[in-house]
Amino acid sequence: MRKIVSIALTGAVCGASLTLAAAPQAVAAGHVPRCVKVRAFFNEGGQRYVRLTNLCAKRPACYTIVIPKQEERRGRLPNGVTKDVRYGKTAGPRALYVKNVSC
Repeated sequence: MRKIVSIALTGAVCGASLTLAAAPQAVAAGHVPRCVKVRAFFNEGGQRYVRLTNLCAKRPACYTIVIPKQEERRGRLPNGVTKDVRYGKTAGPRALYVKNVSC
């Protein structure tokens, strides 16, 4: 009986250690830096804009503007820049959010 419990316990410990060893690699592979920050959504002259800032000073940042029932708008911001990005007309839907994506 002790031998069976010992084997089961050893198997559980080995499985847990493999899971813990693989977890940081999985997180690092799917990590996207959060460099793009939304400052404001606004309308001007019949167009919709979003003001975006790249918070990462040493790298460019890529983003996607998510709009309902439309194709996502993709873009790239240079290092440490604030930019007004036009994404549609005021007659169309407003953007839901801006997503950080890998470049």
